[in-house]
Amino acid sequence: MEAQGLAPGKKNATRLGAHLVFADESGFMLIPTVRRTWAPVGQTPLIRYRYARARISVIGGLSISPKRRRLGLYFRLHAKNISSDEVHDFLWYLLKHLRGHVIVIWDGASIHNRQGLQQICRQYPRLHLEKLPAYAPELNPIEATWHAVKHPLANGQPDNIPQLGRALLASLRKARASQPVLRGCVKQSDLPPFLPRMLH
Repeated sequence: MEAQGLAPGKKNATRLGAHLVFADESGFMLIPTVRRTWAPVGQTPLIRYRYARARISVIGGLSISPKRRRLGLYFRLHAKNISSDEVHDFLWYLLKHLRGHVIVIWDGASIHNRQGLQQICRQYPRLHLEKLPAYAPELNPIEATWHAVKHPLANGQPDNIPQLGRALLASLRKARASQPVLRGCVKQSDLPPFLPRMLH
């Protein structure tokens, strides 16, 4: 089922010589993600943090180039929840940085279905929007990318949003600079076999 749902995207990418971009959004909060750690026997490890629900929202996309099969990571940070306006700006950002045709593959969230996004496609025919099958986040390698980005932030204790932002930006840039990390994110997903094979 999943392979059938993504097969048209593969054919279009091959025919157009297009960049594939797997996109989604994620949130990063001041409340730390707790990971496994160690402590002396009988002592429970504690993490002190400021109880605040302030967050940074990120919209990003993991790209596969059409010829060299090189992977890229494109992202934008926002101090509020992602809306259709931020999605609109992100598509412009992709078009600015990627030459030729761009196929964005994402889920069916309401902010991905606004009429204004279709207007961009009509204005720029090299942009194409494709949906993943419903309820299938495991097909999107950007999910594994978010996990990789959050891992260095685990057990952290940022005092405020600027501190969180600096740590988050450093983690995003580190992931972007590592082809092995990005390839691992693609291979961890449940994408049809033809996509991971494209990276060899």
